[in-house]
Amino acid sequence: MEHYDGENVYMHQEDDWDRDLLLDPAWEKQQRKTFTAWCNSHLRKAGTQIENIEEDFRDGLKLMLLLEVISGERLAKPERGKMRVHKISNVNKALNFIASKGVKLVSIGAEEIVDGNAKMTLGMIWTIILRFAIQDISVEETSAKEGLLLWCQRKTAPYKNVNIQNFHISWKDGLGFCALIHRHRPELIDYGKLRKDDPMTNLNTAFDVAEKYLDIPKMLDAEDIVGTARPDEKAIMTYVSSFYHAFSGAQKAETAANRICKVLAVNQENEQLMEHYEKLASDLLEWIRRTIPWLENRMPENTMQAMQQKLEDFRDYRRLHKPPKVQEKCQMEINFNTLQTKLRLSNRPAFMPSEGKMVSDVNNAWGNLEGAEKGYEEWLLNEIRRLERLDHLAEKFRQKAAIHEAWTEGKEDLLQKRDYETASLSEIKALLKKHEAFESDLAAHQDRVEQIAAIAQELNELDYYDSPSVNARCQRICDQWDALGAMSMKRAEALQRTEKLLETIDQLYLEFAKRAAPFNNWMEGAMEDLQDTFIVHTIEEIQGLSTAHEQFKATLPEADKERLAILGIHNEIAKIVQTYHVNMAGTNPYTTINPQEINAKWDKVRQLVPQRDQALIEEHARQQNNERLRRQFATQANIIGPWIQTKMEEIGRISIEMHGTLEDQLTHLRQYEKSIVNYKPKIDQLEGDHQLIQEALIFDNKHTNYTMEHIRVGWEQLLTTIARTINEIENQILTRDAKGITQEQLNEFRASFNHFDRKRTGIMDADDFKTCLISMGYNLGENEFSRIMSIVDPNRMGIVTFQAFIDFMSRETADTDTADQVLASFKVLAGDKNYILADELRRELPPDQAEYCIARMAPYTGPDGVPGALDYMSFSTALYGESDL
Repeated sequence: MEHYDGENVYMHQEDDWDRDLLLDPAWEKQQRKTFTAWCNSHLRKAGTQIENIEEDFRDGLKLMLLLEVISGERLAKPERGKMRVHKISNVNKALNFIASKGVKLVSIGAEEIVDGNAKMTLGMIWTIILRFAIQDISVEETSAKEGLLLWCQRKTAPYKNVNIQNFHISWKDGLGFCALIHRHRPELIDYGKLRKDDPMTNLNTAFDVAEKYLDIPKMLDAEDIVGTARPDEKAIMTYVSSFYHAFSGAQKAETAANRICKVLAVNQENEQLMEHYEKLASDLLEWIRRTIPWLENRMPENTMQAMQQKLEDFRDYRRLHKPPKVQEKCQMEINFNTLQTKLRLSNRPAFMPSEGKMVSDVNNAWGNLEGAEKGYEEWLLNEIRRLERLDHLAEKFRQKAAIHEAWTEGKEDLLQKRDYETASLSEIKALLKKHEAFESDLAAHQDRVEQIAAIAQELNELDYYDSPSVNARCQRICDQWDALGAMSMKRAEALQRTEKLLETIDQLYLEFAKRAAPFNNWMEGAMEDLQDTFIVHTIEEIQGLSTAHEQFKATLPEADKERLAILGIHNEIAKIVQTYHVNMAGTNPYTTINPQEINAKWDKVRQLVPQRDQALIEEHARQQNNERLRRQFATQANIIGPWIQTKMEEIGRISIEMHGTLEDQLTHLRQYEKSIVNYKPKIDQLEGDHQLIQEALIFDNKHTNYTMEHIRVGWEQLLTTIARTINEIENQILTRDAKGITQEQLNEFRASFNHFDRKRTGIMDADDFKTCLISMGYNLGENEFSRIMSIVDPNRMGIVTFQAFIDFMSRETADTDTADQVLASFKVLAGDKNYILADELRRELPPDQAEYCIARMAPYTGPDGVPGALDYMSFSTALYGESDL
């Protein structure tokens, strides 16, 4: 913040001023014109002005006048003489006055002013401008130059193309001056038409409008500002400060006018508040006066509907009529308090309402209203509760009476029914339970009847308007109640008497049922057993059935006694019914069995006994014949079965053992075959015995473990085995002769096979076969063994027969001879060539064999690119496949 009451500050400003003049003499011209215009703007208030700033202040008279005008104070009386001393005295008086305002002038003396030193004169005027025009400017805690700059920035902030940062080049385009004017007097300048690139027009417009309408003299020339690179800061500040004081003075005048208007407005508002209070108080008091008599009316109504309407009217009063009055009362009090506060703040006497319209008067009347309102509401609620009680009692009486009457409806007819005369015991007991429940219900309704009478009594005591009809209905209910009690007692006695009679009969029924049921079951079981079609397979079973039948016949006399006792119970029941004239509505409830049914079943049992005797005798004779057939079959089967097993074992030994040549073994086997065939008649005889057993429906035979099926399977296996064994020997002879195997080699093959046939089944598994090959010197890998197994076991069954074993071994020994034969055959067919053609094969071989070879030649190409031709290797491969040939 810059202060102009310090010595150093003004010395610093003076140094700046001197330096500025030396740097740019053009500024002196601007300052001279600006300071002159500024001085004249104040001197004209005293009726004078200056023409030349350094000449017209030399005598000190206009200088002292200027200070008086701008300070509003009187200076010492000036000297009127024309001498130099008089002029210096006047100038010193002016300089002393400036110093008395806290400004220390440095390098400025009275002699320089009197001598017309322009530099010192301008410096003095600038000091005066700073002290009296700029120093007192204060904006947001900043003052003097910074305050004036901040004021300019605040006022011009909303305008585009205006950016006030200093007091020289920021004003060159003239928009800053125009913006200040437009901000305070927008009607004087059409700011929207101004252009930033036309500073002359902007500056002249601002200067002319300020001089014409704002009484700010033209202190600057537009040409000087535009033609100078950096306009003089002091000249600009001086001119801008005039705008500040012009607008702040106008604002003060406006503030004063506003203050007067505000005082008048407050007085008018106070008067309006007084009138409004008087009206609100009068209206409220009048409304309270009319409302209280309505609230004090306590005339009761006879019906709930009428009282409900009164309550609804009161609620409407509370919801609709009173709330606006509460607001009026509140507003009245607010207006009163606001009025008193305003009068007190403006030092005016307090407001006194008219007689009887004080706030306390309104509050007292309002309290009376609320008291009447409270009493009226309590009376309404009490009356409604009273009528509600009467209506509740009457409705309660009607409901209880209706419920009781609905319950009693049909009860008299029910109690007078004689349904027990035709009821069974269970029905009687049910009727008794039902009647007991009715009596309990009747007792429970006693309380309701008493409540009905009590309610009727209370309605009479409260003088209910419809009491006669209530009393008549109550009397009917009581009379009916007494009648129901008498009829209930009479019905209970009749039900109990009937129950005792039916219980006696029921006991007899129950005893009859308990004894008749097992006896009936016994007879039904006996009839079922006697008529059962028995199936037996042995003599022992038929003997067991005969024994059981004899035991059954021994129980018949005791059963007849039980039958007579059961019939006696039935006769006793009939006697009681006849004696006491009991109306039996149905049959025995515990059983459906009757005496007629018992007698009919007993007669049926007696009839079936001799029939059963005859059937058992016939079955016994049939089982004796079946036993004879079983023994006959078992004798033959026990001989044939072991014979077949023995022959099977002998054949197995012959095929494994190496006694004699293959021809000797073949001869021996054919003799066995002949002996087996000669045994066929005994098999046929056993088939005949088996047919007799089947016709007799005999399914088991304890005398033998052999069945005909076992004999047939054994016989067929025996025939198959001997035939297969003979065939194997014949194939071995063919192999031997074809491969040129000696008897010793064949015996060696058999010995090796038998040795590794660990299970003695005539078959080696894969592992045994592999072990056998290794023992014979083969160096086997997995691939080689797989190849060999594909030869000996083409069906991939995992087994090797002796015939396959011989074929493999004979092939291994014959491979070399075969290669020689293939080579010889190839040379015969090829002649002097080293390949064979298809036509040559057709000419030399039978047709089917030739075509077979030709078909296998198709993939091969002979030497020299001849298609369908075979060399020796291709020929051997085509005929024998991939091998070592």
